[in-house]
Amino acid sequence: MKALTWQGKRTVEFSDVPDPRIQEPTDAVVKVTTTGICGSDLHLYEVMAPFLDPGDILGHEAMGIVEEVGAEVTNLKPGDRVVVPFQIACGTCFMCTRGLQTQCETTQVREQGMGAALFGYTKLYGQVPGGQAEYLRVPQAQYGPIKVSHGPPDERYIYLSDVLPTAWQAVEYAAIPAGGTVVVLGLGPIGDMACRIALHRGHRVIGVDLVPERLERAERQGIEVLRYDGDVANQLKDATEGRGPDSVIDAVGMEAHGSSVAKVSQQLAGLLPDALQRKLMQTVGVDRLAALYLAIDIVRRGGTISLIGVYGGMADPLPMLTLFDKQIQLRMGQANVHRWSDQILPLLDDEDPLRVDGFATHHLPLSEGPAAYAMFQQKRDGAVKVLLTP
Repeated sequence: MKALTWQGKRTVEFSDVPDPRIQEPTDAVVKVTTTGICGSDLHLYEVMAPFLDPGDILGHEAMGIVEEVGAEVTNLKPGDRVVVPFQIACGTCFMCTRGLQTQCETTQVREQGMGAALFGYTKLYGQVPGGQAEYLRVPQAQYGPIKVSHGPPDERYIYLSDVLPTAWQAVEYAAIPAGGTVVVLGLGPIGDMACRIALHRGHRVIGVDLVPERLERAERQGIEVLRYDGDVANQLKDATEGRGPDSVIDAVGMEAHGSSVAKVSQQLAGLLPDALQRKLMQTVGVDRLAALYLAIDIVRRGGTISLIGVYGGMADPLPMLTLFDKQIQLRMGQANVHRWSDQILPLLDDEDPLRVDGFATHHLPLSEGPAAYAMFQQKRDGAVKVLLTP
C-alpha cells in the first residue's frame, strides 16, 4: 500500500509500505477514506526528529471502512464506517474506566515512561504505524473505533479522531464560569475549534494569532480577535476590566513565536546526533514558551489555564512564584477521546452548530501529502486544516 512516511527533518515521502494485517485477536484493519494532518504532526516534521526512524508511517487522524476484524472484536464487522481515535486504549483498565484513555494501562509505553500508545507519533508513544495511509491496523479495536452512520461526508465525522475531542477537553479544562471570558492563544485547527465550542456554550471568546487569514477566519465565526504583538497583554487586560480573562487556552505549544532563545536551542539541538538530541529534549527545557508565559501573565487572579498545545521539553522553566501568587489553576493533557465523544456526536447533526462542514481549508490526495506538510508548516495559502484522501 501507499503511505506518508517520515524520512528525516522536514522530509516526508509518499512511499510503498507493507500492507497491515491482523496480528492480535483485538485488531481490526480499516480502509482509510480520509486522514488529516494535525498541528502536532508539524512537531514531528520539525522538532521531534530524534524520536522517529526513517520509514515511520505518520498520521493520527483517520476514518474509513472496516475491512477485517480479529476474533475478539465483536462490536465491529466488515463494512462498518468508523472514526479511529488518535490514542489506543482498552476501555477496561483503571485509567480507561475513569475517563483517562490517554493514560490507558494496557497500552502505556512504559519503557519511555509515557502514557497510552498513539498512532503515528514517535518512539515516545509506541511507534505505532499511523493513519496517513491507504490502510490502518487498529489495535484494541474491541473498544477504540467509533461507529458512525453511512451517508454524510467524511468531513462531518473525521474531526472526532482528534480535533473535536481535543478542543472540547480544552474548553472543559478551562473551567470558564457562566458569563465568563476565555482567551484562546493560537487559531490553528485546535484553537479555532475551541473558540467555536466556547462560543456555542455562550461564553465571550477572544482569539489571538499572528496569521491574518486565521484571524479573519475566526472573526467570520463571530469571535473577537486580536493580532499577537508586544502590546497584546495590555490590550487583553483592557478588554477585561483590567483583571484579565477568567480562562486562557494555550493552543500553541512548543513552537510559539516570540521565544528567540528557545528557538535557537531547538535549532542547535537539531544539529546534534539523534541520541544526544533525545537526551537534550528529555533533560533540558527546549520548548518555546512565549504562549504559556503570556497565558500566565494575562489570566486573572484565581483563573484557569488550559494547556492543550503540545510541549516536549522535560525541564522547561516556569514562573512558579507568579503561578502560586496569582492562585492560577493549570490543567493539561492529551485529549481522552471516548470521554467526550458521546457529548460531541449529537452536535454533528444536520444543523452542524460547530460548522464542521467547511472547517478544512484544503482537500488533497494522499500523494500530495509531502507538499501539504510543507505548506502547513510554512502557513502558506491560508492553511489551517488539511484533509487527505488515499
